[in-house]
Amino acid sequence: MLLIHCPYCQEERSELEFRGAGDAHIARPADIASISDAEFEAYFFLRDNPKGLIFERWRHIHGCGRFFNAVRDTVSDKFLMTYKAGEPKPVVGDAAEKHAPVETYEALEGEAQ
Repeated sequence: MLLIHCPYCQEERSELEFRGAGDAHIARPADIASISDAEFEAYFFLRDNPKGLIFERWRHIHGCGRFFNAVRDTVSDKFLMTYKAGEPKPVVGDAAEKHAPVETYEALEGEAQ
């Protein structure tokens, strides 16, 4: 069983108290109604699935109920750190930047063209 640190409750709790909520730090379109179907597909459905460190959103559903971000290694499933939602993406090291997924709408928009 994994223990996950909630940055709001300030304690480690069982993974059963949490739910994953997808990638963290995704830039959402300002006016989603005005984007094309291809742009919507790129924003909503297309995600990288890298081997290594990723930045994810989690929710402490059986605790404080708040969303937070986490840095997790997909190989070992180990959580390196957690931090409050709204805080900037931390620099975890060269490996984190190497394996970090492309998470900006602009980058996805460029791929769709």
